[in-house]
Amino acid sequence: MKKYALLLAFCLVFVTSKAQLKPVGYTDADQKLNGVAAIPSKSLKNKPGILILPAWKGIDNHARESATALAALGYHTFIADIYGEGNYPANTEEAGKRSGYYKKHYDQYQHRIQLALDQLVKSGANPDKIVVIGYCFGGTGALEAVRGQLAVKGAVSFHGGLGRDTARPITPFTAKILVCHGADDPFVPEQDIVELRKEFKAAYADWQMVYYADAVHSFTDPDAGNNLKSGAAYNDNAAKRSWQHLLVFLKEVL
Repeated sequence: MKKYALLLAFCLVFVTSKAQLKPVGYTDADQKLNGVAAIPSKSLKNKPGILILPAWKGIDNHARESATALAALGYHTFIADIYGEGNYPANTEEAGKRSGYYKKHYDQYQHRIQLALDQLVKSGANPDKIVVIGYCFGGTGALEAVRGQLAVKGAVSFHGGLGRDTARPITPFTAKILVCHGADDPFVPEQDIVELRKEFKAAYADWQMVYYADAVHSFTDPDAGNNLKSGAAYNDNAAKRSWQHLLVFLKEVL
């Protein structure tokens, strides 16, 4: 009975919060950026904020649904526009090139994340109570926010890319970290996970990593379909469980 009650509450969050989305234009020098804010009708104590970093094709339905669901729970929420107007990928090939550029030029990725954080604060979020979460490419960005010492209390990576240039210097991490990972994700080599654990240890990080059985890449996104052979597919169990893990993490950190 409890299981069905949780599921019903989860569904009601999405149904009742659609009207809260608001487009927000901002800039990086001459580049126009188009983010999305979700303002709660009733904020939690201390007005905590959550920055959402979308997957490699940019702001999508999944990111919007997450934003509205979190706003319905009382969080000030903002979805970052990393690419900017005129640079949105039209297909997976372009998405790979765009996201690959920012993974390589991580300082520019961190800069775009910081600009979005500024917008989240402008929308009413407490600058001392912010968590950044990201999906796929955005999951990589959540880790980059911590590596870049951005002002966040925590970071959550959902099926994110976990690799990094091991020659990069490591500084102590102040933000807590949650990595939600598909146990069968073919796009994340085991060596990347080994190196990530080494990085966390060297950075004195407060971290946790959860593996989800039978889950591949994009397991939280219903639009990913169900073709496991493609390496990217929705997994209902993993999606629901990782959502609950996120809520527990938010309660602890914020």
